[in-house]
Amino acid sequence: MDEHPWVLPDALPLVERRVVRLVVLDVASQLLLFHTHDPTYPELGEWWELPGGGIEGEETYVDAAIRELREETGIAVTEAQVGDPTWQRHATFRFRGERRLQHEVVVTVHVATEAPPVSGALRVGYEDEDYFAHRWWPVAEVDASAASFYPRRLPELIRSHLRGEKIDEPFEVWS
Repeated sequence: MDEHPWVLPDALPLVERRVVRLVVLDVASQLLLFHTHDPTYPELGEWWELPGGGIEGEETYVDAAIRELREETGIAVTEAQVGDPTWQRHATFRFRGERRLQHEVVVTVHVATEAPPVSGALRVGYEDEDYFAHRWWPVAEVDASAASFYPRRLPELIRSHLRGEKIDEPFEVWS
């Protein structure tokens, strides 16, 4: 990837990658979040995060969104259910002894039912360790919550994103 202009907070081994994050929205306007922690860094506590993951090789963000959603949740969607990448962000965080530098797009994925069941059967091992719960959140509860989120500004930006507004979020040092 291209040389980045950001100063990173430590000398951990750097893993830079392109990522898609998913605002999975059901017919009742609830969004799916994973309750997460990193057992390597217990001092970070727990947070709620958007599903998603790395865009592999020549995948498009749509291909990656469909694959990641199926792997992490068991929910199958089509290309038509994946929205445009109107929210773009760059973030860094510690993850299992590495420094992740992520170039993320956030898209909305519409599912056709209310709170479809979530299955972790296709997750990779560390995801089962990190994601210890999930919840379908009403948007108003995300807005009002004092919980920690990834992205950190999710409560502030979720409504703008759902309106389709273009968001270019400043660089976030999450941990």
